[in-house]
Amino acid sequence: MEFSSIEEVRSCIDQLDSELVKLIARRGECAKAAARFKKDQDAVRAPERVQKVIDKVRRDAAQAGLPEVIIEKVYRTMIGAFIDYELEQHRDLSQ
Repeated sequence: MEFSSIEEVRSCIDQLDSELVKLIARRGECAKAAARFKKDQDAVRAPERVQKVIDKVRRDAAQAGLPEVIIEKVYRTMIGAFIDYELEQHRDLSQ
């Protein structure tokens, strides 16, 4: 990517952020749906699944030229937020 001004950089970031929000919203829909299939809170937390996702996105990041530490931090934060959301959904379904 080449830019000739900070405004172009910011415009690109804004566009990418809009796309990311849409994708994250779709991921949220999947998390909400997943809550219906899980028996208990331990199944929602699923540390083995979390680690598989982290391992996968680290490989994807390396292939894309992104430092793996960055994607791991982003995903651990996002997964934590979605686990909280899914726990809420699971609680609501259990009542």
